[in-house]
Amino acid sequence: MYAVVEDGGKQYRVAEGDRIDVELRKASPDTTIEFDRVLFCNGGAPLVGSPYLPNVRVRGKVEAEIKGPKTIHYRFRRRENYERKVGHRQRYLRVRITDIIVS
Repeated sequence: MYAVVEDGGKQYRVAEGDRIDVELRKASPDTTIEFDRVLFCNGGAPLVGSPYLPNVRVRGKVEAEIKGPKTIHYRFRRRENYERKVGHRQRYLRVRITDIIVS
């Protein structure tokens, strides 16, 4: 069984036991997060929401707060003695999916 959930403007295809990295929110490790914006669920007969499924929830356990890959932003203008280099690492919340609940 798998489901498609929406969180933070992004969509994730999840199944039980999967690990996903979602946008950072206030949650400490070993707490439970529930995703209620489920767009699709495939557990035998597929269920499609319009836009969301009201009776399907996905539960996950917070494992850690992590940093994503480093991105470099570089600006350069030739013959102007102008160059700027800025690096950034986005912070994410790593979640392990524990349950897909269809009621």
